[in-house]
Amino acid sequence: MPEGDTLARTASGLRPFLVGRTVTAASARAPGPRVDRLVGAEVRSVEAAGKNLLIRFDNGLEVRTHLRMHGSWHRYQPGERWRRAPARARLVIEVPGSVVVCFDAPVVELFEQRTERLHPSLSRLGPDLVKDPVDVEEAMRRLHDPAHAGRPIAETLLDQRVLAGIGNEVRNEVLWEAHVSPWTRTGDLDDVALRDLILGARWMLRVGAATGRRPRRVYRRAGRPCPRCGTIVRVAHQGRDLPRLTFWCPMCQPVPMLMAESPLPGRNPPDSM
Repeated sequence: MPEGDTLARTASGLRPFLVGRTVTAASARAPGPRVDRLVGAEVRSVEAAGKNLLIRFDNGLEVRTHLRMHGSWHRYQPGERWRRAPARARLVIEVPGSVVVCFDAPVVELFEQRTERLHPSLSRLGPDLVKDPVDVEEAMRRLHDPAHAGRPIAETLLDQRVLAGIGNEVRNEVLWEAHVSPWTRTGDLDDVALRDLILGARWMLRVGAATGRRPRRVYRRAGRPCPRCGTIVRVAHQGRDLPRLTFWCPMCQPVPMLMAESPLPGRNPPDSM
């Protein structure tokens, strides 16, 4: 799933071709929003909000897309052949000189900008770690919410209502960098550790937004030596509602107790060390 830095780069890439231009045609795959209402409107802004892409128009309407696992945005010149099948296009917006296409995104919405503060997803987003400035104190307040105290920190970091923009790769890497076990309860971490995780994730996401690449030490490196201590990196499923692959070094990030819910077949479950 694209993380916040990918969406920030997508917004930056689309902005020069959309902002200030008038929509000449728009279509969405059925069943979908009535994006024909955008024709004749001028694009005012293209912004990322966590893992969401928001396009705002001068007629008061706003488009929101969420790419989830497989979605992507492309930009083409008029008449240029698309790199994906037209049947996979969820949203097409045409302006003078450009055609922008959102492929495979499961979420494409059109709504009034004035209702954004009431939107069930956007209104609950935590501080966006890619944006500058970021409200670190608000991020700390959300991490201290008693509802998260008994939750493994790896699951809390993925909650977009706590911190917006973190995905699976960044959460694995920032926990490794901080020597924190993914199964440590959020409430067991002190303020120094929590602040380090916030700032570490922010640094990774901003590097990714600026360069298109992130530091990678343990993510998708199960069975290889930890670059810090040489212990073999391990992997397990973690999370009840939406299990994700967690990669960690059992020496650098000792598991506090047996908490992994569903290890991968052929892999050892986390154990105390």
